[in-house]
Amino acid sequence: MPLTIKRFLLFGVGLLLINALSAFVYTRLDLTSDRRYTLSEGTQQLLGTLPARVHIDVFLTGKLPPGFKRLETAVRETVEEFESEAGSNISFRFIDPITGTSEEQMKRLESLAKLGLQPTNLFANQGGTRTEQLIVPGAVVSYEGKEIGVLLLKGNKAATPAEQLNQSYEGVEYQLAAAIRRLTQPEGSRRRVGMVYGHTQVPPERFSDLLASIQEQYDLFFVDLTKPGPIEGVDALMIMKPDKPFSESDVFKLDQYVVKGGSALFFVDGQRVDSVSSEGSYAQPMPLGLDDLFFNWGARVNRDMVKDLTCGVIPLNVGTLGDKPNVQLVPWRFYPVLNSFGESPITRNLDAVYGRFISTVDTIRVRGVAKTVLLKTSPYTTILKLPTLVSYNEARQQPDPATYTGGVKAVSVLLEGKFTSLYANQLVPDSVARSFKQSAATGKVFICSDGDLMVNDVDYKRKAPLPLGYDRFSRNQFANKEFVLNAIDYMVDPQGLIMARTREVPLRPLDTVKLAQERTWWQAFNVVVPLAFLAVGGLIWQVVRRRRYAY
Repeated sequence: MPLTIKRFLLFGVGLLLINALSAFVYTRLDLTSDRRYTLSEGTQQLLGTLPARVHIDVFLTGKLPPGFKRLETAVRETVEEFESEAGSNISFRFIDPITGTSEEQMKRLESLAKLGLQPTNLFANQGGTRTEQLIVPGAVVSYEGKEIGVLLLKGNKAATPAEQLNQSYEGVEYQLAAAIRRLTQPEGSRRRVGMVYGHTQVPPERFSDLLASIQEQYDLFFVDLTKPGPIEGVDALMIMKPDKPFSESDVFKLDQYVVKGGSALFFVDGQRVDSVSSEGSYAQPMPLGLDDLFFNWGARVNRDMVKDLTCGVIPLNVGTLGDKPNVQLVPWRFYPVLNSFGESPITRNLDAVYGRFISTVDTIRVRGVAKTVLLKTSPYTTILKLPTLVSYNEARQQPDPATYTGGVKAVSVLLEGKFTSLYANQLVPDSVARSFKQSAATGKVFICSDGDLMVNDVDYKRKAPLPLGYDRFSRNQFANKEFVLNAIDYMVDPQGLIMARTREVPLRPLDTVKLAQERTWWQAFNVVVPLAFLAVGGLIWQVVRRRRYAY
């Protein structure tokens, strides 16, 4: 048998063996530098334990601009990876929402709006013509008759459109996986979040939006520190805008909870502002009895107040217009808009957060405790020492930028490590001596110096709570709720699904000037050069054949 035929037969047999082996052995290799096709361990664990089939309908498809087409591709690649990991327990399809009759489109858009997926109008100039296109940048995740809408277009609104699309690209895995987790968590397996009550005078309806969102993902419990015994049975403990001092017994319980490996989130104010008028009132220090505890952990909420040129607005009567008051929205520098973040899964690609009467936070070196600044002010701040006058007349004045030289200030910090008890080397009551620990396990402490950050506003006409982070004056939706929920997610499971938020896909923009100048040349190059290679290769192959088989 000629050698050429033997090689051909061996090659064919090898292909058959590889094909047969692939039916039993499945593997995939991600050779990209940014590991864009590799799911996080938390996502893999979630998909590997799905109890039944989850279906995903993606509505970001159709004739899309290049940036949104890239986002659609990212969604498609992600759900394909989900299917690869979960097998038959994941199914998906892509649906163009702008198809069918006008009536069908209207019904589809209305049903999507009920799930929180509002259509978006895209405007573009193509060939000198202004075009308008309606898209729905979202997906619907379904499981056993339950549905959740997932918004896929997310990111920081202060970023450029290309950067915001890239941030949305990076967040696709987390958004879809978090929705799947919410739907599929079996009873009894959800994490337990405790909320300390009895230390705030804020009415419950001002926390209602956040508490409802927490209950969608976790089991929520109320913790009464006045009851005897330690804090137990919760994966994270929340202290929400306290305005009453904590007793020594309360502080001891909080100390021991963290020392024994607990995760505590404190949203506290450094000062009290009871009311504001044109004449003003004085902001006074807020004595909560937590200063020594915070200092022992490595942080300090200062007795001051921040004024920031990057701020929200309030309505103010600036005069009269005819016989009616002239009410205008004016900047209110006591309401900073926080759009500077530290490196953490909690804040990655987060939109701006809205603050009210905030104080600064300092960190202190503590052995074995790592510190991460999460929220920061803008560089254009001035720091007021307490007590200080807060007056609406402040909003009438034109600020002098030369006086806003306080620089960037920390507002929220994350502390992680093995904490030593505040009561180490002290006598403790006999009733708790047996369970007392000086240092036991790795704990986590989250401190934010703005208790109002987690308080939602109220629509007084409808007597209904507004979404957390929604400013009814400017009608902007800030990322307060996402920030708090991300913090809880990290505190209860730092190596879990939250790590999908660390995905980073570098943005590699083209030089638009060179692209415009050299567009025709590169188009011709990409068309002609491959054809030339084929022609030259074919010619060389023919020459080799003629020489080999010539008589």
